[in-house]
Amino acid sequence: MVEITADLQIHSKYARATSKNISIENLEKYARIKGLQLLGVGDFQHPLRRKEIDEKLTEDEYGILRTASGFPFLWQTEISLMYSQDGKRRAVHHLVFSPNREIADQITEFLGSKGRLDYDGRPIFGMSSPELVEAMKKISDKIEIIPAHCMTPWFGLFGSKSGFNSLKECFQEQTRKIYAIESGMSADPSMLWRFKEVSEGVNVVSFSDAHSFWPWRLGRESTIFDIPEFSYENIIKAIRTGNGIKATIETPPEYGKYHWDGHRACGFSCSHEETKKLKNVCPVCKKPLTIGVDNRVEEIAAFPQGHKPKNAKPFHKLLPLHEVIALAIDSNLEGKKTWEIYNELIKNFGNELQILLHSSKEILLGKSFDEKLIDLILRNREAKIKVAPGYDGEYGKALLGEAQSRLF
Repeated sequence: MVEITADLQIHSKYARATSKNISIENLEKYARIKGLQLLGVGDFQHPLRRKEIDEKLTEDEYGILRTASGFPFLWQTEISLMYSQDGKRRAVHHLVFSPNREIADQITEFLGSKGRLDYDGRPIFGMSSPELVEAMKKISDKIEIIPAHCMTPWFGLFGSKSGFNSLKECFQEQTRKIYAIESGMSADPSMLWRFKEVSEGVNVVSFSDAHSFWPWRLGRESTIFDIPEFSYENIIKAIRTGNGIKATIETPPEYGKYHWDGHRACGFSCSHEETKKLKNVCPVCKKPLTIGVDNRVEEIAAFPQGHKPKNAKPFHKLLPLHEVIALAIDSNLEGKKTWEIYNELIKNFGNELQILLHSSKEILLGKSFDEKLIDLILRNREAKIKVAPGYDGEYGKALLGEAQSRLF
């Protein structure tokens, strides 16, 4: 068996709001530092990204794209659909995976018939979600479609602003061809287990939606596969059946940008219980609050908190190592001292996920690192670092000391 930790939701520099330095070279470099063994290639239908793929990656017999040094990528993109259904505006992002170059060409040709491909790496089309699935499956049943960051208010399948209350409502007669949903940062699998369709067998995967290559973005959410052989076919089989998904890596849902309700412009956030008392109205500006993931789960869940279906997989809740270091030394993610400590840890232990998940207290202390930092690494592994919940596009903030006890 081959164990692979994969981040399969990546963007290129050709998508909006992304780093202009998110090259294949930088993705490979920081994936290795993170401890990832597979990435999505991102935005493969964009003409300039495709040129980059053709110049820098070769495809092996298993449908895997590889760099000159052998690092693997999957054919992957993200498609934004905006349309009307039942008198309501809908906006849903979908991950699309191709088994090989030939099928990727056919996907690109189809998408090009629906609109421009050169203006954004994550293109927008007016077709519906069922229409996309039907069209992809006509090209090849080996194409996989997964609803991305399914709880995000504005562009998630179940989003409070433009989403649906169920997979069936969204995908209609094509629902049986949807085998998994992607959790997204503001939710974790235990929240999604409360949904009827997940409880009945739809699998949960997790990927980062990275807009840069930095290790506090890349791989912050990922899926650990345990498959017989490294191939596109085996990865997709694991996603469809759940057999071969060993676990997922999740940030604490509070760390995500849409966990609680609130208004970023007003600096106000609150739990779903408080929102109910406020009748969904911001006390600062008197306008409707942006309803977050925690509230939305309570609204549409079929089961109570703690429900765990038969198909449930283990998951690890982890803050990125840069966050832990910055918390320990009271610095910021990109600070010089944070990077110095991070690089020294990587030098000693090989990669970030090894440190976050596996290195023992004795081994960590044996390298003469600060005990406060080691304590936080171990507390992070046990999901014992509290986070002030993110809201309305604002990331959550890890807390230390007195703030830990005051939060809840």
